[in-house]
Amino acid sequence: MTNSATPATTGTSAATLRVSPLAERGGLKARERRVGWFFLIPALAAFALVILFPFLRALALAFTRSDLQTPEPVFIGLDNFRTILNSPEILGSFVTTAIYVTAVTAGTLVLGLAWALILNQPFRGQKALRALSLIPWVLPSTVTAFIWGWIFNSRFGVLNAVLVSAGAIPFPTAWLSTPGGAMTAIVITKIWFSIPLFMSFFLAGLQSLDREQIEAARVDGAGNIDVLRDHILPHLKPVLLVVIVLGVIGNLQHFDTIYALTGGGPVRATSTLSIEVYRRAFDQWDIGMASAVGLLWVATIMPAAYFYLRQLLKGV
Repeated sequence: MTNSATPATTGTSAATLRVSPLAERGGLKARERRVGWFFLIPALAAFALVILFPFLRALALAFTRSDLQTPEPVFIGLDNFRTILNSPEILGSFVTTAIYVTAVTAGTLVLGLAWALILNQPFRGQKALRALSLIPWVLPSTVTAFIWGWIFNSRFGVLNAVLVSAGAIPFPTAWLSTPGGAMTAIVITKIWFSIPLFMSFFLAGLQSLDREQIEAARVDGAGNIDVLRDHILPHLKPVLLVVIVLGVIGNLQHFDTIYALTGGGPVRATSTLSIEVYRRAFDQWDIGMASAVGLLWVATIMPAAYFYLRQLLKGV
């Protein structure tokens, strides 16, 4: 009886030890998931520490009074938001931000596209000029602000020297001391800083445009405007959408160039939402109000960010 039972027992053990290919693949996928999560942990920890926790903290402080008189946050509900709605200064920052974002985005879009069209043409030195065109984007934004601050300087600025020499103005103008001049200065500075980025997007899109299609259109009698309207812009439509949304998001967040060039002045003429949050937090030490303004500032960015993410994930 013992001898007859042994082969059966051995067969059962072998069947038990044998693993199906499906189970092996399942185990492999499980191990891959664990390894994937292991590599994600540092990134998730950094995200939580640098972005998520500060955001949640600011969200909580937006409903409190927290300043030099009340260093410990005191819950006050929606009082900060009521103050914002009744504050001409803060509401003016929303208007200033809208003007700044619209002017910079539109100006960069037009000039970036025009420069991309020029650099897309074959000519000697094209590659060198493309490389040189990236210099404004490579420079630190604070350095850019100081360069343009020197250009707009009322006493020894290059702009005044050129205009006075050309007879366009009778005497030097204090560009950064007037509301209109200061707003024009920060818009021009940001456009100059952002053109290389927009140009790169447009140039990449133009590289995929069939030149034979353009040549055929010109043979049929189409002019430059016709080619731009009927062929180039439709081809660049996806790029245009992405560039506009990225431009709006970036300009809504912009701070350093404005602060270094004008500090939000004169008379709050260039006080965008980013400058307003900084002033409330670090000049007036009103952390609760700064958090409330910052929360509304985030709310203005969210629609553009949502649209961008939807376009980005559409093909995934």
